[in-house]
Amino acid sequence: MSLLGRAARTDDERLKRRFLARHPDAAMYAAFKDFQLLSRGAERAHLVAGFGKIRWFTMADVLPAPPPAALAESEAEIVDHMNTDHADAVQLYAGKLLDLPGRDWKMTGIDAEGLDLRCGGRVARLAFDQPIGTAGEARKALIALASKARAS
Repeated sequence: MSLLGRAARTDDERLKRRFLARHPDAAMYAAFKDFQLLSRGAERAHLVAGFGKIRWFTMADVLPAPPPAALAESEAEIVDHMNTDHADAVQLYAGKLLDLPGRDWKMTGIDAEGLDLRCGGRVARLAFDQPIGTAGEARKALIALASKARAS
């Protein structure tokens, strides 16, 4: 399946903070006048599934509805709380669930589908079993992941 869409410049400070949390080495460049973040959005999908099996889809046909903004608004607070008060759980996510070496993993982001981790120059992604949409759902998902990691 191929996606067709547009990329446009964004000045969204939350996205900039999220990008720099995941890629702190880019902070120096973020101060340059020509530094830009682009937001991309798919508009249609094209599927070629064999001879005579070609079809165009709208994004509503292939993607779930976007999550509510509540999780995005709580992201910085959740990340800070996890790194400050539950650093042991963050280490378990990386070591036990993703089988990654290192002892200084930090959570850098969380969204409806999972969480982002970083240790030194290494980044990782841990997906949730099902999408979440609120801070309360994030709390339940993070607790469930920690329990799963402790049990392994």
